[in-house]
Amino acid sequence: MLFDMDGTLIDSEKLWDVALRELAAEYGGTLSDAARRAMTGTSMAESMRIMHADLGQPDRDPLASAAWIDARILELFRSGLRWRPGALALLRAVRVAGIPTALVTSSGRPVVEVALDTLGRDSFDAVVCGDEVDAAKPHPEPYLTAARLLGVPIARCVAIEDSPTGVASALAAGAAVLAVPLEVPIAPTDGVHQRESLTGVDLELLAALLGEPPA
Repeated sequence: MLFDMDGTLIDSEKLWDVALRELAAEYGGTLSDAARRAMTGTSMAESMRIMHADLGQPDRDPLASAAWIDARILELFRSGLRWRPGALALLRAVRVAGIPTALVTSSGRPVVEVALDTLGRDSFDAVVCGDEVDAAKPHPEPYLTAARLLGVPIARCVAIEDSPTGVASALAAGAAVLAVPLEVPIAPTDGVHQRESLTGVDLELLAALLGEPPA
């Protein structure tokens, strides 16, 4: 099992929204809704590029902007994270069943370490962060890396995602994909099963996505 984090397991996209809009205001501008949607599921570097372009300030230092966001999002994450509907129950069921499980996120390691206080450090056999791969989502590398760390063929993995960027990454890697769109709609796509939330998602459904009976 390969789980995305922001917007999939935890309801953190609203916190990212707060931080990004605060930074835009700090720069004397207003982040457009279109730019914010385009950032969903992307790496920090790509998000900063989108923001700077949207504000008409393409020459700003992306590293400085990223550092500002990192510091602010850590504050917001520490104030409390909420599970997405059905996410905790599914994660627990997967772990009880002994299914190898990885967290595959575009967020950087410092943010993920804070989130793991809520998610549980023993909930995952591997954690792949956005700042620990050469190519971020939508490139397939994050999911291919997670499958390799688990020692499971990617074709035997189900990836759960909430964004078009994440779905594209998982599909390109060769995983079966369950999409639970949150902030950005996901167009109907071959190989992608969509649900409104993870409520009611169980091991039987996950097995069906792989074309096999449940264990």
